[in-house]
Amino acid sequence: MFDFISDYNDPTLLGAFWMTVKLTVFSGIASLVGGTLLAAMRVSPVPLLRGFGTAYVNLVRNIPLTVIIVFTSLGLADIFGMTMGAPDDFALQGFRLAVLGLSAYTAAFVCEALRSGINTVPVGQAEAARAIGLSFSQVLGLIVLPQAFRAVIGPLANVLIALTKNTTVAAAIGVAEAALLMKEMIENEAQTLLIGAVFAFGFVVLTLPTGLFLGWLSKRLAVKR
Repeated sequence: MFDFISDYNDPTLLGAFWMTVKLTVFSGIASLVGGTLLAAMRVSPVPLLRGFGTAYVNLVRNIPLTVIIVFTSLGLADIFGMTMGAPDDFALQGFRLAVLGLSAYTAAFVCEALRSGINTVPVGQAEAARAIGLSFSQVLGLIVLPQAFRAVIGPLANVLIALTKNTTVAAAIGVAEAALLMKEMIENEAQTLLIGAVFAFGFVVLTLPTGLFLGWLSKRLAVKR
């Protein structure tokens, strides 16, 4: 059950929450990378990149996550035949498609959080870096983004917590995470309130320590102005 890579169909309570953790971790990493690239595009001096970043963020943020998740399954997998490297393993394929959909959606929010952090960096620092001959990518990677990340640990923590709760949408394409197991248990048992309370407590256990730790980290690493 605790094989982090290969177990995608564990019907137990711990297995379902472990699937939620895996969805959160993989989607969180991918959305952080994607959101950073989008943020770089949105502040890029190249109009085409700025336009793409702006269009992506405004479009994706206004599409319900359920629509995106279902599209990854019905659209990418069923219509375009995208198997995500697992043509015969439907559980693995569903997991990877869910990560793709969650990452694509969450990256837009990571981008906006990072862009707000970039706006807190004094313009004079970037101008001084350009004056000594640094390129845009060097200014962004060496000076602006390190300060931006420190400034937005709190907002990124909120995005991560929202992502953890959003993993429940993966049940729409049959991924065996907590929400799908809860639905099945409610259908088979007559103890709706008890089952709901157990799963609610499980999500609190997942999200509360994360929020507290990242909140503490945000205060500790806050940039002093």
